[in-house]
Amino acid sequence: MQALDRVGLAHYANRSFHELSGGEAQRVMLARVLAQVWVPVENGQPRWLLLDEPVSSLDIAHQLQVMELARDFAHAGGGVIAVMHDLNLTALFADRVAVLAGGQCLATGAPRDVLTDGVLSDAYGCALRVSAPPPVDVPYILPHAASA
Repeated sequence: MQALDRVGLAHYANRSFHELSGGEAQRVMLARVLAQVWVPVENGQPRWLLLDEPVSSLDIAHQLQVMELARDFAHAGGGVIAVMHDLNLTALFADRVAVLAGGQCLATGAPRDVLTDGVLSDAYGCALRVSAPPPVDVPYILPHAASA
């Protein structure tokens, strides 16, 4: 129940998994993982969350909830590795980023150092421009043109 509560679905505890929307099902799967890896550090060793597109089916409020949950887990001493396609959420939440393309690692490091025009244009094969909106200095990514 605590894990369901962490993903905002405690009130769905009696519903069948098959009755849930895609986003609700995705959050239930995260709760399932949390139930197994509840404590970020056990016996002095960090525990890890391995997340594959954890926010892909979620609205923005639930995306933020999941990303905050992952960040809290990491700040409590655990580790989080997440495969992400949402570069804006990645820039906002990641401590370190690895950009992969064509089976190669193009760059690793802090989001500010890795999420650059050149690296992202190379990775996606289209012109991209990275900007930082005031007042928050978190980069966001927009397509430079409407087609690749």
